[in-house]
Amino acid sequence: MAPGLPSTTSLACFCQKLNRLKPLEGSSMETSLQRCLSTLDLTLLGVGGMVGSGLYVLTGTVAKQMAGPAVLVSFSVAALASLLAALCYAEFGARVPRTGSAYLFTYVSMGELWAFLIGWNVILEYLIGGAAVARAWSGYLDSMFSHRIRNFTEAHVGVWHIPFLAHNPDFLAAGIILLASALVSCGARISSWLNHAFSAISLVIILFIIIMGFILAHPHNWSPEEGGFAPFGFSGILAGTATCFFAFVGFDVIAASSEEARNPKRAVPIAIAMSLGLVASAYILVSTVLTLMVPWHSLNPDSALADAFYQRGYSWAGFIVAAGSICAMNTVLLLNIFSGPRILYAMATDGLFFQVFAHVHPRTQVPMVGILVFGVLMAFMALLLDLEALVQFLSIGTLLAYTFVATSIIVLRFQKSPSSSSPSLASPGPVAKEYNSFQDHTQLVGPEQSLAPEPGQLRPALRPYLGFLDRCSSGSTVAWALGVMVASAITLGCVLVFGVSALHLPNWGYILLLLLSTIVFVLSLLVLGAHQQQRQQDIFQVHSPPNTYSISAQPVPFAFAPSSSTMSG
Repeated sequence: MAPGLPSTTSLACFCQKLNRLKPLEGSSMETSLQRCLSTLDLTLLGVGGMVGSGLYVLTGTVAKQMAGPAVLVSFSVAALASLLAALCYAEFGARVPRTGSAYLFTYVSMGELWAFLIGWNVILEYLIGGAAVARAWSGYLDSMFSHRIRNFTEAHVGVWHIPFLAHNPDFLAAGIILLASALVSCGARISSWLNHAFSAISLVIILFIIIMGFILAHPHNWSPEEGGFAPFGFSGILAGTATCFFAFVGFDVIAASSEEARNPKRAVPIAIAMSLGLVASAYILVSTVLTLMVPWHSLNPDSALADAFYQRGYSWAGFIVAAGSICAMNTVLLLNIFSGPRILYAMATDGLFFQVFAHVHPRTQVPMVGILVFGVLMAFMALLLDLEALVQFLSIGTLLAYTFVATSIIVLRFQKSPSSSSPSLASPGPVAKEYNSFQDHTQLVGPEQSLAPEPGQLRPALRPYLGFLDRCSSGSTVAWALGVMVASAITLGCVLVFGVSALHLPNWGYILLLLLSTIVFVLSLLVLGAHQQQRQQDIFQVHSPPNTYSISAQPVPFAFAPSSSTMSG
């Protein structure tokens, strides 16, 4: 071997390190962070993360340009798809009550390399998303004062025409980010109180919009004379669904906060379900009253809700809507700064980033260094950079994280439970019970349990018919079926989204590809369902996770569709 080149043994060792998994620790409730968040706190964190400027801008954009009054159908379908992804986060949050969200979930099931990539993907998502929200907040406030701030900046600083830089520096956006970072560094309880206040104001204003909207509703606006309920047809509803899906991005802040929850195994699933239900109801009802107040074709996409009240002669209500938009963007900005440093903290704790980011302040019990560095970087991006090009990649990164979480939960469900070999003293139920006699012990580990198939093995009832699947090593069939299902799901999604014209295929080729990808997808799904899954009675679990993944993975190709939008929360 030439000198200086790594040996085969060292390369093999390096590859093993890339694939090593993070063990599920029995003492998962022990943490240097402060466990102070209740179920209500987590629920409002999720609501604040999802109800952002999207409610005030996205509803009008989709109704005017894509779906018409059928925007409520688009939001309903998007909410269902988001629920399936959220259920995967809920189960992982209950199983692994540590901060890290998609990064940690990938680490415990798929390996270190994938976790590292997903971790940085999530960090960039929070970083760019927070800077974009701060710029939107600044622009919205500036528009309320007739753009005096922008005009002052252009007059005294000038207009830039440099690639990758903004047209002018946004000092207001950078300032609000630094202020929010200082508040978040005061502790999780302070951040939760601020989120409570802004979320409560936002929910009250949303309730006001819904009540006033139904009072001012004109059912004639859905009549055929105005274009009907679905003027763009099914394709418009589908395009609207792809865009509306990103309105529900933000529930992962609950999973990122699970290490600071008092009872994460119970609180995380409940908070995710409640927050998603509240936000879905808000989006559907607001989009309903918006298209009933004024005809969909007369909506202003930039400020649909405020403009609808102006058209009906209630200009004072427009100021209330503007206040709600400001409060909603405040919550999204706070939660981006709250969640991002905790992903850095999780990676630093695992040795995948500088150890200084794992330092927790002894008084506030928050990752102080991570918050300060993250806030300064976000402020720099909001101050100088042109974020429009970067924001286009947020949708791809978000859906990639969702896909990995859904895949990880399937991998974990077909693995042998670590509690069966090394029970945790903190786990409830018979596992932690102290045996008083030999009869007690035999009752807990009797012949029924000893003969039960392990996760990843073929179900006993199907062995007479599918015995050939048992010839492979335990777990390899599941791994192959999962890989084939992922590939066929992506192929099927691309075929449905892009269609014949984009794929440059003849009609028979398009139909053949559609049928083959569907058949392969269904067969791989059946193979997964034929194998034994891991069951734990003391935590929340998603039933039939392959089915959940199969639907929640489908929105991934929508990120590449021309009609997709990156407007989130």
